Amino acid sequence: MKIAVFVSGGGTNLQAIIDKIESGEIRNVEISEVIASNDKAFAIERAKKAGIPSKVISKKALGDEYDDATLTELNSLGVDLVVLAGFLSMLGQKTVKAYANRIINIHPALIPSFCGQGMYGIRPHEAVLAKGVKVSGATVHFVNEHYDEGPIILQKAVDVLPDDTPESLQKRIMVECEQVILPKAIQLIADGKIEVVNNLVRVKP
Repeated sequence: MKIAVFVSGGGTNLQAIIDKIESGEIRNVEISEVIASNDKAFAIERAKKAGIPSKVISKKALGDEYDDATLTELNSLGVDLVVLAGFLSMLGQKTVKAYANRIINIHPALIPSFCGQGMYGIRPHEAVLAKGVKVSGATVHFVNEHYDEGPIILQKAVDVLPDDTPESLQKRIMVECEQVILPKAIQLIADGKIEVVNNLVRVKP
């Protein structure tokens, strides 16, 4: 299965995918290209080090042409799955429609809590601590035309500790949740074990 990984920043989730492909934990999956939303993303360096082609497709630079540029690139790559791994832009409607149930995203909270427009980066963790909830985590979901509203594939939770800061919670969720369930979701899809029925995900045995 060929995948394209979209990134905006440091690329820690990208690195987890690269490492698990190299170790054989993710099987029969190849990263065709890493697509960054900006040329400052350190994830580009991670791709380069792993020998993976990368490209910058900037919504800011392209404006109205962004959706077509993204779709053209994905079609040229012939990818089976698009993985948003710390990607902070919103994909255009043409791309989302063309790749329906073939785009997945990792969100650093337990959807439907602490999600939606503006809830990215450190913000969900700040909101979790401000609300005083006792459990948080991460969610892998399919992408539709609305922020964080596509069918949920996998979730993993951690306890929120009394002395947590947004930064400590963010790091723990990244390592213990995001970097566990995102590779797992990719493998389940590669194995043909995921189906969407009535907007709900079923995992086949």
